Amino acid sequence: MTELPPLGLYVHWPYCARICPYCDFNVALDRRAGEAEALHAAILADLEGQTQASGPHRLVSIFFGGGTPSLMTPDQVFGIVGAARALFPSSSDMEVTLEANPTDAEAARFEAFAQAGVNRLSLGVQALDDAALKFLGRNHGAAEAIRAAGIAGRVFPRMSLDLIYARPGQTEAAWAEELKAAAALGPEHLSPYQLTIEPGTAFDRAVARQSFLPADPDRAARLYETTQSVLEAEGFEAYEVSNHARGEAARSRHNLVYWRGQDYLGVGPGAHGRLTRDSLRSATETARDIPDYIRKVGETGTGLSLVEPLTPVEAAEERLLMGLRTVEGVSLAELQPLALAKLPDLQEAGFVRVASERLLATPMGRPVLDRVIEELAG
Repeated sequence: MTELPPLGLYVHWPYCARICPYCDFNVALDRRAGEAEALHAAILADLEGQTQASGPHRLVSIFFGGGTPSLMTPDQVFGIVGAARALFPSSSDMEVTLEANPTDAEAARFEAFAQAGVNRLSLGVQALDDAALKFLGRNHGAAEAIRAAGIAGRVFPRMSLDLIYARPGQTEAAWAEELKAAAALGPEHLSPYQLTIEPGTAFDRAVARQSFLPADPDRAARLYETTQSVLEAEGFEAYEVSNHARGEAARSRHNLVYWRGQDYLGVGPGAHGRLTRDSLRSATETARDIPDYIRKVGETGTGLSLVEPLTPVEAAEERLLMGLRTVEGVSLAELQPLALAKLPDLQEAGFVRVASERLLATPMGRPVLDRVIEELAG
């Protein structure tokens, strides 16, 4: 009997208590009475509606992202997890991740999320330095982040910590100590992201005013190398450019769905998805505005505002972009629609290699992966 293809479910909960100055996600402050309850009902209806078009799948992961999903009630999380399990057969080890802020770390609340089905917490620590947290616009301090990690480690079987580096004035020595301190908190997974200045964000406006200067490329590259060396010494494998895990079992199963080119549904305002039917891969997107999303679900049965079939070249470019980020790489068979004219040159230069009919980025190629992919796809 053929095993059903895997499926991930992404649930976007857009509300935040505060909008961080570096964030360009689809987020909003919760200010409309009763809207969150209406949104939860719309997400459940959207999930059911989109399921009809997804075809048979095996559910391997649910990811509650945002926004700040830890602002949801445990009952809301329980309702979505239960609905997803009822709609799809699921893996016995299905991963259910919830993103959380340290400010929401109360033992009873975390225990209620665990009882609702969450078995992996992704904690937005971002820094373990009070001055850095203030600069990043976070509403928690380092002591609160450490306390939250301690509670999460006791409650959830799996825990990941997010960190941001390449902050103004950050040194390699200070970043190395911060990484060691984060590793000592006991996570199985760490996601250190380089601070990027996204257009339209508060940080973008601050840089335009010359309130601060972003880290120059050389400093950012040194901090990246520091990340790799420190976390490797701490027992973490860099299985993706910005993700490190203590062993294969600790890898994010949901993110692997993206990076392996597998299907996923996106529900909630502005959520993206990918679905494959009859060998044709389509990109989906839901309405971004919260009231529009709720209204669209009520009128059409789904929140979808876009269902766009990808051409073979577009699908192959996406596989290149996502797959080359990982240590698994991407199979050459999936890249057949691309010419890959620069592949021999990039191999000779040491940026990529081919092994067992798979294309992989080398340690030298990973820090400049965007340029490598641009050359390959060009």
